[in-house]
Amino acid sequence: MSGHSKWHSIKHKKAKVDAARGKIFTKIIKELTVAARMGGGDPEANPRLRTALSAAKSANMPNKNIENAVKKGTGELPGVVYEDVTYEGYGPGGVAVFIEALTDNKVRTVAEIRHTFSKYGGNMGENGSVSWMFERKGLITVPTEQYTEDELLEIALECGAEDMANAGEVYEITTAYEDFQSVRQAMEDKNIVMESAELTMIPKNTIKLEGKQAEQLMRLIGIFDDHDDVQNVYANFDIADEEMDRIFSE
Repeated sequence: MSGHSKWHSIKHKKAKVDAARGKIFTKIIKELTVAARMGGGDPEANPRLRTALSAAKSANMPNKNIENAVKKGTGELPGVVYEDVTYEGYGPGGVAVFIEALTDNKVRTVAEIRHTFSKYGGNMGENGSVSWMFERKGLITVPTEQYTEDELLEIALECGAEDMANAGEVYEITTAYEDFQSVRQAMEDKNIVMESAELTMIPKNTIKLEGKQAEQLMRLIGIFDDHDDVQNVYANFDIADEEMDRIFSE
Protein backbone atom coordinates (compact mmCIF):
# COMPACT_ATOMS: atom_id res chain seq x y z
CA MET A 1 0.00 0.00 0.00
CA SER A 2 1.38 3.42 -0.89
CA GLY A 3 2.39 5.87 1.79
CA HIS A 4 -0.22 8.29 0.50
CA SER A 5 -3.04 5.81 1.00
CA LYS A 6 -1.88 4.77 4.45
CA TRP A 7 -1.40 8.31 5.70
CA HIS A 8 -4.70 9.38 4.18
CA SER A 9 -6.52 6.62 6.08
CA ILE A 10 -4.79 7.52 9.35
CA LYS A 11 -5.43 11.23 8.79
CA HIS A 12 -9.16 10.65 8.39
CA LYS A 13 -9.31 8.56 11.57
CA LYS A 14 -7.41 11.33 13.34
CA ALA A 15 -9.76 13.96 11.88
CA LYS A 16 -12.72 12.24 13.52
CA VAL A 17 -10.98 12.52 16.89
CA ASP A 18 -10.04 16.15 16.20
CA ALA A 19 -13.61 16.92 15.15
CA ALA A 20 -14.90 15.53 18.43
CA ARG A 21 -12.94 18.19 20.28
CA GLY A 22 -13.49 20.93 17.72
CA LYS A 23 -9.88 21.15 16.55
CA ILE A 24 -10.66 20.34 12.93
CA PHE A 25 -13.19 23.19 12.81
CA THR A 26 -10.42 25.80 12.87
CA LYS A 27 -8.91 24.50 9.65
CA ILE A 28 -12.24 24.11 7.88
CA ILE A 29 -13.36 27.63 8.87
CA LYS A 30 -10.18 29.08 7.38
CA GLU A 31 -10.72 27.17 4.14
CA LEU A 32 -14.38 28.24 3.92
CA THR A 33 -13.39 31.88 4.43
CA VAL A 34 -10.60 31.85 1.85
CA ALA A 35 -12.67 29.92 -0.69
CA ALA A 36 -15.54 32.42 -0.36
CA ARG A 37 -13.17 35.40 -0.57
CA MET A 38 -11.52 34.10 -3.74
CA GLY A 39 -14.53 32.71 -5.59
CA GLY A 40 -17.67 34.14 -4.00
CA GLY A 41 -20.30 32.67 -1.71
CA ASP A 42 -22.20 30.56 -4.26
CA PRO A 43 -20.97 26.95 -4.09
CA GLU A 44 -22.48 26.16 -7.50
CA ALA A 45 -20.13 28.69 -9.07
CA ASN A 46 -17.22 28.09 -6.67
CA PRO A 47 -15.79 24.53 -6.72
CA ARG A 48 -13.32 25.26 -3.92
CA LEU A 49 -16.12 26.46 -1.65
CA ARG A 50 -18.21 23.43 -2.52
CA THR A 51 -15.35 21.12 -1.51
CA ALA A 52 -14.92 23.04 1.76
CA LEU A 53 -18.65 22.81 2.48
CA SER A 54 -18.48 19.05 1.96
CA ALA A 55 -15.64 18.82 4.48
CA ALA A 56 -17.59 20.95 6.96
CA LYS A 57 -20.63 18.71 6.70
CA SER A 58 -18.52 15.56 7.05
CA ALA A 59 -17.10 17.00 10.29
CA ASN A 60 -20.64 17.82 11.52
CA MET A 61 -19.86 21.52 11.78
CA PRO A 62 -22.87 23.59 12.92
CA ASN A 63 -24.59 25.47 10.11
CA LYS A 64 -24.11 28.79 11.93
CA ASN A 65 -20.33 28.31 11.97
CA ILE A 66 -20.38 27.53 8.24
CA GLU A 67 -22.54 30.55 7.39
CA ASN A 68 -20.37 32.92 9.43
CA ALA A 69 -17.17 31.63 7.85
CA VAL A 70 -18.56 32.13 4.34
CA LYS A 71 -19.86 35.61 5.20
CA LYS A 72 -16.44 36.60 6.53
CA GLY A 73 -14.98 35.53 3.21
CA THR A 74 -17.51 37.50 1.16
CA GLY A 75 -17.13 40.57 3.39
CA GLU A 76 -20.62 40.44 4.89
CA LEU A 77 -18.98 39.99 8.31
CA PRO A 78 -15.62 41.32 9.52
CA GLY A 79 -12.87 38.73 9.80
CA VAL A 80 -9.17 37.89 9.55
CA VAL A 81 -7.61 37.81 6.08
CA TYR A 82 -5.83 34.51 5.40
CA GLU A 83 -3.34 33.80 2.61
CA ASP A 84 -2.62 30.56 0.75
CA VAL A 85 0.99 29.48 1.23
CA THR A 86 2.97 26.32 0.51
CA TYR A 87 6.15 24.98 2.07
CA GLU A 88 8.47 22.27 0.81
CA GLY A 89 11.26 20.25 2.32
CA TYR A 90 12.68 16.86 3.19
CA GLY A 91 11.99 14.63 6.15
CA PRO A 92 13.96 11.68 7.60
CA GLY A 93 15.28 9.31 4.94
CA GLY A 94 15.08 12.00 2.25
CA VAL A 95 11.27 11.81 2.04
CA ALA A 96 9.75 14.76 0.16
CA VAL A 97 7.25 16.78 2.21
CA PHE A 98 4.81 19.26 0.66
CA ILE A 99 2.65 21.45 2.92
CA GLU A 100 -0.40 23.57 2.11
CA ALA A 101 -1.29 26.21 4.69
CA LEU A 102 -3.52 29.23 5.34
CA THR A 103 -2.07 31.96 7.51
CA ASP A 104 -2.66 35.53 8.64
CA ASN A 105 1.05 35.95 9.45
CA LYS A 106 3.49 34.43 6.94
CA VAL A 107 6.58 35.45 8.95
CA ARG A 108 5.35 33.54 12.01
CA THR A 109 4.22 30.48 10.08
CA VAL A 110 7.37 30.03 8.00
CA ALA A 111 9.52 30.30 11.14
CA GLU A 112 7.44 27.62 12.89
CA ILE A 113 7.51 25.31 9.87
CA ARG A 114 11.27 25.67 9.47
CA HIS A 115 11.82 25.00 13.19
CA THR A 116 9.66 21.86 13.03
CA PHE A 117 11.56 20.50 10.04
CA SER A 118 14.87 20.98 11.87
CA LYS A 119 13.66 19.63 15.21
CA TYR A 120 12.32 16.37 13.76
CA GLY A 121 15.12 15.32 11.45
CA GLY A 122 14.27 17.21 8.27
CA ASN A 123 15.16 20.41 6.48
CA MET A 124 13.12 23.04 4.69
CA GLY A 125 13.72 23.59 0.99
CA GLU A 126 13.01 26.24 -1.61
CA ASN A 127 9.68 26.51 -3.41
CA GLY A 128 9.68 23.98 -6.23
CA SER A 129 12.23 21.70 -4.60
CA VAL A 130 9.79 18.80 -4.11
CA SER A 131 6.45 19.81 -5.66
CA TRP A 132 7.48 18.22 -8.96
CA MET A 133 7.46 14.83 -7.22
CA PHE A 134 3.66 14.98 -6.77
CA GLU A 135 0.63 15.02 -9.06
CA ARG A 136 -2.57 16.92 -8.31
CA LYS A 137 -5.51 14.55 -8.26
CA GLY A 138 -9.06 14.30 -6.99
CA LEU A 139 -9.61 11.78 -4.21
CA ILE A 140 -13.00 10.40 -3.16
CA THR A 141 -13.40 7.87 -0.36
CA VAL A 142 -16.38 5.56 0.08
CA PRO A 143 -16.90 3.23 3.08
CA THR A 144 -16.21 -0.38 2.07
CA GLU A 145 -19.22 -1.86 3.87
CA GLN A 146 -21.63 -0.24 1.43
CA TYR A 147 -20.47 -1.84 -1.81
CA THR A 148 -18.41 -4.70 -3.17
CA GLU A 149 -15.18 -3.65 -4.83
CA ASP A 150 -16.36 -4.72 -8.29
CA GLU A 151 -19.69 -2.89 -7.92
CA LEU A 152 -18.12 0.41 -6.92
CA LEU A 153 -15.29 0.16 -9.44
CA GLU A 154 -17.79 -0.15 -12.27
CA ILE A 155 -19.75 2.86 -10.99
CA ALA A 156 -16.60 4.94 -10.46
CA LEU A 157 -15.29 4.29 -13.96
CA GLU A 158 -18.70 5.08 -15.46
CA CYS A 159 -18.57 8.41 -13.61
CA GLY A 160 -15.18 9.24 -15.16
CA ALA A 161 -12.76 8.22 -12.38
CA GLU A 162 -9.21 7.10 -13.22
CA ASP A 163 -8.74 4.31 -10.69
CA MET A 164 -9.86 2.81 -7.38
CA ALA A 165 -8.06 1.01 -4.55
CA ASN A 166 -9.19 -0.79 -1.41
CA ALA A 167 -7.59 0.99 1.58
CA GLY A 168 -9.20 -1.15 4.28
CA GLU A 169 -12.09 0.79 5.76
CA VAL A 170 -12.64 2.84 2.60
CA TYR A 171 -12.27 2.60 -1.16
CA GLU A 172 -10.05 5.37 -2.53
CA ILE A 173 -11.22 6.64 -5.92
CA THR A 174 -8.80 8.86 -7.83
CA THR A 175 -9.70 11.30 -10.58
CA ALA A 176 -7.84 13.65 -12.87
CA TYR A 177 -7.55 17.07 -11.23
CA GLU A 178 -9.75 18.72 -13.84
CA ASP A 179 -12.39 15.95 -13.66
CA PHE A 180 -12.81 15.95 -9.87
CA GLN A 181 -15.96 18.08 -9.70
CA SER A 182 -17.74 16.25 -12.52
CA VAL A 183 -16.90 12.82 -11.09
CA ARG A 184 -18.08 13.80 -7.63
CA GLN A 185 -21.31 15.23 -9.05
CA ALA A 186 -21.90 12.07 -11.09
CA MET A 187 -21.43 9.93 -7.97
CA GLU A 188 -23.76 12.18 -5.98
CA ASP A 189 -26.35 11.81 -8.73
CA LYS A 190 -26.08 8.03 -8.31
CA ASN A 191 -26.63 8.46 -4.53
CA ILE A 192 -23.17 7.13 -3.64
CA VAL A 193 -22.47 7.93 0.02
CA MET A 194 -18.98 9.44 0.20
CA GLU A 195 -16.92 9.76 3.36
CA SER A 196 -14.76 12.49 1.84
CA ALA A 197 -14.10 14.22 -1.48
CA GLU A 198 -11.08 16.44 -1.89
CA LEU A 199 -8.30 17.64 -4.13
CA THR A 200 -4.99 16.15 -3.12
CA MET A 201 -1.36 15.54 -4.10
CA ILE A 202 -0.26 11.99 -4.89
CA PRO A 203 3.46 11.11 -5.04
CA LYS A 204 4.85 9.88 -8.36
CA ASN A 205 7.13 7.48 -6.45
CA THR A 206 7.76 6.57 -2.80
CA ILE A 207 10.69 5.98 -0.45
CA LYS A 208 10.53 2.91 1.79
CA LEU A 209 11.18 3.62 5.49
CA GLU A 210 11.31 1.46 8.59
CA GLY A 211 12.48 1.58 12.20
CA LYS A 212 13.66 4.88 13.63
CA GLN A 213 13.35 6.81 10.36
CA ALA A 214 9.73 5.71 9.97
CA GLU A 215 8.98 6.81 13.54
CA GLN A 216 10.69 10.18 13.02
CA LEU A 217 8.80 10.83 9.78
CA MET A 218 5.40 10.04 11.25
CA ARG A 219 6.19 12.26 14.24
CA LEU A 220 7.19 15.10 11.87
CA ILE A 221 4.05 14.73 9.74
CA GLY A 222 1.88 14.50 12.86
CA ILE A 223 3.30 17.76 14.24
CA PHE A 224 2.66 19.51 10.93
CA ASP A 225 -0.86 18.12 10.71
CA ASP A 226 -1.63 19.46 14.20
CA HIS A 227 -0.40 22.96 13.32
CA ASP A 228 -3.34 25.38 13.19
CA ASP A 229 -2.14 26.99 9.94
CA VAL A 230 -1.46 23.73 8.08
CA GLN A 231 -4.33 22.46 5.95
CA ASN A 232 -2.69 19.48 4.24
CA VAL A 233 0.58 17.52 4.42
CA TYR A 234 1.80 15.25 1.62
CA ALA A 235 4.87 13.01 1.66
CA ASN A 236 6.26 10.35 -0.70
CA PHE A 237 6.89 7.61 1.88
CA ASP A 238 6.17 3.90 1.94
CA ILE A 239 5.91 2.29 5.39
CA ALA A 240 4.73 -1.30 5.76
CA ASP A 241 1.30 -1.71 7.34
CA GLU A 242 2.66 -3.69 10.30
CA GLU A 243 5.32 -1.05 10.91
CA MET A 244 2.73 1.72 10.76
CA ASP A 245 0.47 -0.16 13.19
CA ARG A 246 3.40 -0.53 15.58
CA ILE A 247 4.22 3.19 15.45
CA PHE A 248 0.66 4.29 16.13
CA SER A 249 0.13 1.75 18.90
CA GLU A 250 3.01 3.14 20.97
